[in-house]
This record gives sequence, structure tokens and C-alpha cells, in this order.
Amino acid sequence: MNRRGSRSRSARRPWGRFLGARRSAGPVAPSVLAPRDLLGESVAGMLQRPARSALTALGTVLGVGTFVAILGLTATTSSQIDERFNILTATEVDVEDIGIEQNEFVHLAFPHDSDARVERLPGVEHAGVYWTVDTRGTDATIRASPVGDASSGERADIVAASPGVIEAAVPHVAQGRVYDAYAERTAQPVVMIGAGMASRLGITTLETHPAIFIGDQPFTVVGIIDDVKRKADLLLSVVVPRSTAVKLWGEPGAGGAKMLVATKIGAAQQVAKVAPTALRPDHPEYFKAQPPPDPKTLRSHVTSDLQQLFLLLAAICLVIGAVGIANTTLVAVLERTGEIGLRRALGARGGHITLQFLAESGALGALGGLIGTSLGTLTVVGVAVARDWTPVVHPTTVAAAPVIGLVTGLVAGLYPAWRASRIQPAEALRR
Repeated sequence: MNRRGSRSRSARRPWGRFLGARRSAGPVAPSVLAPRDLLGESVAGMLQRPARSALTALGTVLGVGTFVAILGLTATTSSQIDERFNILTATEVDVEDIGIEQNEFVHLAFPHDSDARVERLPGVEHAGVYWTVDTRGTDATIRASPVGDASSGERADIVAASPGVIEAAVPHVAQGRVYDAYAERTAQPVVMIGAGMASRLGITTLETHPAIFIGDQPFTVVGIIDDVKRKADLLLSVVVPRSTAVKLWGEPGAGGAKMLVATKIGAAQQVAKVAPTALRPDHPEYFKAQPPPDPKTLRSHVTSDLQQLFLLLAAICLVIGAVGIANTTLVAVLERTGEIGLRRALGARGGHITLQFLAESGALGALGGLIGTSLGTLTVVGVAVARDWTPVVHPTTVAAAPVIGLVTGLVAGLYPAWRASRIQPAEALRR
């Protein structure tokens, strides 16, 4: 009675059909393992030790989650990088005076109304000429009082700039104001300085109308700036009106003057082409206009470098996850040697054993891939919400990530499954 009951219970198991195949009369049909039975066996194998299965799948979760997060964050930040380039770099044009290279008798190629000529071009917001004053041979020490020697003052570049340069640089004025066209037109002795220079000179407020001295020449400080969007070297310089600099130190040397042009989005390339002609219709070759780099090309290079770096990190996580699955599956093979031997004795072939363990490792990989995909997507959304960005996750990435987890699990289970299929029934049952 017990023997028949035992046989009946074994027949109800998927592997019991192999015994029936062996005892049936006539030709022996090839034994098969239905997909439903294979799935059931793999799930049962994982649920035998759920904690170990969860830790095994953790490597795949991390790898796939990193993969999804990297591609999603790369796609999300691409639009942000593109926007930054458009707003700043792609709206700036530099025009350089190269007249001395074309004609040795040309001292200053920029005409006196350069700002107005370029600002009349479509798409131009602000434009101005500037240069660094040549103070060689003169006392250019900067002091907060007229008394003192050169060693007691500060040294900094003195930049002559028209009001158009200040407007194009978009400064943030901490105190005071920027000088205007009136100061330029009347050559007023006024300056703008950076917050760092003001601190070193002991200027904390402009309510008392403080003055600084460049050599023996006094200048009223009209503004203190602490940030600019363009031409950051203005923060480290003493900025004076262009006409004031010409009056005190003379015009710039040959090729020393430049022009800063701020344009609307999409107009920089065209402005760079026509600016030399607008400045000097008779000799446009006296100027070299440098348009901004193509933001799409620059963005693609930055994005590609970041994507390659972090995809390498994701690949490392996937390898670690695959090694974890392989190690756990191999340990499971050694622990279940008796079970494998019994199933082989009941008629299971080596291929069936291989499929069983591949199904278990593949299921772990797929489960890790699904969880990792969810975590990676949530990471992208969380970062985007925190930075006030628009999250971008391509559907291809979401669809491919669980497949990557499945493939990782199958590859990791190949060797343990092969080891399990090589176990002989007689040897296994003796243990």
C-alpha cells in the first residue's frame, strides 16, 4: 500500500512522467518537460531559500537599475546642457582686431561708433569694444587712499570697456550701478570693481561715495559686481569707461582691442558672418569674428563621454550580479546533489537538469531586471523633480532592461547547469 502511494505521489510530480515513460510498453517515447512544469520547478527552487535568492538577485538589480538610471539621466541632462549652451555660449560672438596683420599702418581698426554699428544688426542685443590698458611705464597701483607707496596697494588689470560690453556681460551688481553712456560720452573718472577687489581695498559700502586711486588718479566707485554671465575676467579687473582710458592712457596698441557681442538665440552664426562688414564695409578683412561652437556637437561629445563612463559602471555591476548568481547556483547544485540523482534515476536526462537550473538562474535575473528597471526609472524621475527638470526615459531602455537581466541570469547559470547535468545518478544517491 505504501509502495503504491509513493508511486502515485511521484507520478503527480512533473518528474514522475519520466518513470511512466520507462515502464510503458512498446517503443519508449522521448521524455519531455513542459514549460509550465519547468517554470514551476524554477519558482519552487527559488522559494526554497528566499533570503539567498533575494541577495543573489541584488547584483542584477543594481546593474540593471544603474543602466536605466544612466541612460535616463543622460537623456534628461542632454536637454539641460543644450539649453545652457544656447543661452550662454551660443549667444556670444567675439570680434578681434587683426588689422595690423592686413595693413601695418592700421593702429585701431574699430571705428568710434562700433557699438552702434553692430547693435543695429538683426539679432544683436548688446555689443561693445574693450581692451586691457597697457600700464607699462606708469604707476598703476590701486589704493583706497592717495597716500602710500606702490607696495601698499593692489595690482589688477585695468579694462577699458564701453557700456555695451557691461550690458553684454550681464553683471550682477551687488552695490551701486553700472556706468552708462553719459559716463562714456563725457569721459567720467568712474570705475566698477569686483567684490573681491572691494574687500581687499576695505570698501564695504557705496553710500559714502568711496574713491580709489590708480596711481595718483582718483576714480569714483559707482558699482561693485559679484557675478557675470559672460567675460568672467571682469570680476578680477578694474573696469573704466573706454573714453576715460583713452584720455588717461591713450588708445590700445595694434590688435589689442576686441568686441563682445551678445545675440539672441539662433542669431550668433549669422551675426559672426556680417559683423566685420558692418564695422568696416571698406575693410571687413580687418576683423576676425569667432562664432560660438555648435552646441549640438559639443553636447554630444559631453554626453557621449559621460554615458560611456557610467555604462562601464553599469557593466561592472552586471558582472558582479552575474558572478553572484553563478556562485549561488553552483552552491545550490552541490546542496541538491541527492535530488538531482533521484531525478536522473527516475528518467530525467542531463538536458532536463540543465534546463531546470537555467530556468532558476534566468528567473532570478529577470526578477532583478524588473526591479532594477523600476528603481532606475524612479531615480530618474526623482532627480528630475528635485532639479526642476523634465524627466526623459526612452521606451527602448525600459523594454531592454529586463531582457538584459534575463540574459545575465542565463549566462551566469550556464556553468552550474552544466555541472548539474554531469552528475551521475548512482554516484549522487550514494552521498
